[in-house]
Order: sequence, then C-alpha cells, then structure tokens
Amino acid sequence: MPEALRLATAARDAARVLAATSTAQRNRALLAMAHAVSDKSDEIMAANAADMEAARQRGTAESLLDRLELTPQRLKAIAEAVKELAALPDPIGEVVEGKRLPNGIWLSQVRVPLGVVAMIYEARPNVTADAAALCIKTGNAVVLRGGSLAINSNLALTRVLANAAVGAGLPAGCIASVESTDYAEVNELMGLHGLVDVLIPRGGAGLIKSVVDNAKVPVIETGVGNCHVYVHESADAEMAKRIVVNAKCQRPGVCNAAESLLVDEAVYERVLPPILKELESAGVTLVADEKVRGLGAVLRIQPATEEDWATEYLELKMSVKVVTGLDEAIAHINEYGTHHSEAIVTEDYDAAMRFLNEVDAAAVYVNASTRFTDGGEFGLGAEIGISTQKLHARGPMGLAALTSTKWLGMGSGQIRE
Repeated sequence: MPEALRLATAARDAARVLAATSTAQRNRALLAMAHAVSDKSDEIMAANAADMEAARQRGTAESLLDRLELTPQRLKAIAEAVKELAALPDPIGEVVEGKRLPNGIWLSQVRVPLGVVAMIYEARPNVTADAAALCIKTGNAVVLRGGSLAINSNLALTRVLANAAVGAGLPAGCIASVESTDYAEVNELMGLHGLVDVLIPRGGAGLIKSVVDNAKVPVIETGVGNCHVYVHESADAEMAKRIVVNAKCQRPGVCNAAESLLVDEAVYERVLPPILKELESAGVTLVADEKVRGLGAVLRIQPATEEDWATEYLELKMSVKVVTGLDEAIAHINEYGTHHSEAIVTEDYDAAMRFLNEVDAAAVYVNASTRFTDGGEFGLGAEIGISTQKLHARGPMGLAALTSTKWLGMGSGQIRE
C-alpha cells in the first residue's frame, strides 16, 4: 500500500474520533504539543542541522536556507504560537446562523471540522507545526508532505507533535508526515478523493501550479506573492521610502514581500532617487524601465523585461516602473499581480478608496507595508497559508478557514406536504 494512502486512511479514522472531542481535550493536546517542542528542542535542532548542511552542499539559495533554518528563537516562537492557539476561541460548534422556519423547525448552521486536511509544501519546517496545531484545534486530522530539503526537520517535528497529541488522549494517526521523498507519493496524495477533504499547497509558483493542475481532491490555492507598492503623486516621500524598503527588505524570501515598485510619473524624479539609493544600500538588485534608469540615481540597475513584471523573486531583487497615474497602476497590478498583497502610499482619500476597491487582491493596504499579511499580524494566531483564491477562504487562513458548516434542523414531527 502506498505510504500516502496508508496515512490518509488512518487520518480518516482519526478524523471521525477528533470530530467528537471537546474543546478542552483538544486544548490539552495543544499545550502538550507546545511543551514537547520545547522539551525535545535538541532533537529537532539536530535534525534541522542535518538538513541545513545537506542544503548548503547542494548550493541552495540563501532565501531558501532562511526558510529552512530553525534557530532556538524560532523554535521558541513555534511553541508559543501553539500555546496561543490553545487560548483562542474554538470555532467548532459556533452557530453561524439560526432561525425558526414558518413550519416550526428550528434551523441552525454550525461550524464543523473539514475532516482530513493534506498539505504539500516546500522547505518550511515551521509549516509542519503550524498545520498540525491549527488542524488539531479545529478537530481535523492532517497528512503532511514537506519538501526533501526539510525532510529530517519535518519528520522530527511530526514525531514530537504526534506523540504529544496521542499522549494527551487524541487518536493515533491524527498528525502524520509522508516519509518518502519519492514524488509518486505526492501524486498518490493528490488523488485520494474520498479520503482527503482538502489539499493545501504551500510553496513556489511551480509547486502550486502542479497541485492545482493535477489534484483530484479540492484544493485551496495559496501563497505566490508578486506584491506591489505604488507611490502615488500625493505620497509623503519619507513615508514612501520607509514602506518600500520594509516591504522589500525586512524579509525578502517570503510571499508578502514586495517584488515591484510603481511610482507616479508626476513625482518620480523627486521621490524615486532616495528610495533607489536606500534599496541599493540594502543590497537590492534593481531592474527598471527606461525612465527609472535615466535618473542615474544608482549604479546597480538593469533593464526590466516583460518577465520581470510578473516575477516573484523571493530575494533581494525588485522591479521598478514609472506609471502615468492611478489608472495605469491599478491596471498593471491587476495584470501582473498574483492577488496576494498590494499597497498604495498616498495622502489622497479618493485615490486610496479607488485603490482599495479596484485592486484585485486578498489584502490591500493604504500607507502600510505588504509585510503585514500574516495570520499572527491579523490576530488569527498561526496560519496554515495565505489563500489567493476567492472560494471558501481568502487571505491568511486561520481557524475558521479550516472549518465547514452543517445545517441542523430541530423539529417536532413536521413533514413536507
């Protein structure tokens, strides 16, 4: 039996048991999981060190190494995030709507677990912990398939978290990771209709496209972030510089980092040079249109291609373009963006409202960095991903996004004539 099939079958059995557990039972398990991450930190760190060494030998890019690495501080943050989830309100059983029908039946719509959640993701071992904790909180079983770069880290985290959950009274099989790095297991997991209720890919554009194109189970599309900052003609120049540099440089290897800078033609000669110099000082490689290059503000700047406008770099690189105004900025973002996070810097209320209403993205900001698109920053606790689609969930996916609903009808003998 393929490993993915075996784990998903066990997860289906576990999900039926989990659906009947109480909030208190699941919260106790989460606290046990958080303590286990702290208690077993040496074991987890040793596994991560093996992954980091292998990744460096393979010449892995620094942006991926940053995602892969677990430090004592990051492990502590993982444990704290799991504890914080235990303290959040439980969405399971929440009444979304309730009403009495004319026939006397009391009808209510309540939140219930999805069932079995599967995840396919790349070199992000923290995703292992986030996904496991979010699923346990919401009464879902989870089957994880992380990338080969993080195989040792993922398996160590899964082992620690699963043992703690089962030790706290939850069913075996509720948290599992596919150990095989054979891509055949990915194909198997994507095809488990009837066992997997939802599949969430998290990683680069290639991974997500492959899952969306090939999965036979429901998929929530996540993560690719070709994010823009648009500096409007009314923008405060100093504010614009702070926001652009933060959005690009604070952590360039993540999906909510800005990849493209658009600047209004009316102010680009005045506003843009200080921004470009600050970006260059921070080590950012710039590609730009002819007008930007003609400024001569920085030395390290190359011509931008059509491909650059659509590229998620995930590194210290940024495309820069001068636009004729708000209409062109919105059109450019809607054509080349990935519906993730977009920002405008402006002091013009009407421009801000048009940008908010007309830009098609999961998160749209006025005078703030795109880096805030995050479950923790939004007050959702940990997130299982950032959805860039429009059905079921959009934006950072916290607890509510891992639930479905069920209609409950309480009657007193009514029949339909």
